[in-house]
Amino acid sequence: MKGCMAPPVDEDGYIAECPSGGQCSRLPADCIRCSFHHNCTYKKPATFTCRPRKGVHCIDESGQARSNFSLSVTCQFCWQLDPSQYRCSNSTTCMTVSCPRRRYNATCHVLEHVHCLGNRRFQKRLYCNWTGGYKWSTALALSITLGGFGADRFYLGQWREGLGKLFSFGGLGIWTLIDVLLIGVGYVGPADGSLYI
Repeated sequence: MKGCMAPPVDEDGYIAECPSGGQCSRLPADCIRCSFHHNCTYKKPATFTCRPRKGVHCIDESGQARSNFSLSVTCQFCWQLDPSQYRCSNSTTCMTVSCPRRRYNATCHVLEHVHCLGNRRFQKRLYCNWTGGYKWSTALALSITLGGFGADRFYLGQWREGLGKLFSFGGLGIWTLIDVLLIGVGYVGPADGSLYI
């Protein structure tokens, strides 16, 4: 009795993500290995020789199986890509409302269908831009209608200021008017340092 051929060992976990039998030029970047050279002209198309990774099979436009194929890639490193072509980790600890605006170190990875030179995972310093779910329109509406009772400050998580406004009747109206202006221009934000929605 003849033995069956064993399926390829998937040590790196890429075979499940790589469609076999499709066009070579449409394979995700993790499914191929290319001989990139860095002497191409920036932002210009360059042609590189590639091959599918072990266990991945692909065909050319005519339907013939290929072990090597040419791929046209725009000459730029992965960290130079447009932000729509990679995803970065978000920080929920840095203060978004500060002057100057704060930044954080983010780990970014390129989307699977995008081809670029260099490491597909890279570090970038990005502006803090996370949100805690607070709406600017809600904060402004509360400031105008119930600001004298500190409802706007309570909504934003600023409990001490909210209690101060509550027991001073909105600073006899002066604090209320000032808060309407400060929330209206976005100077007063959520206590957790996040941005408004």
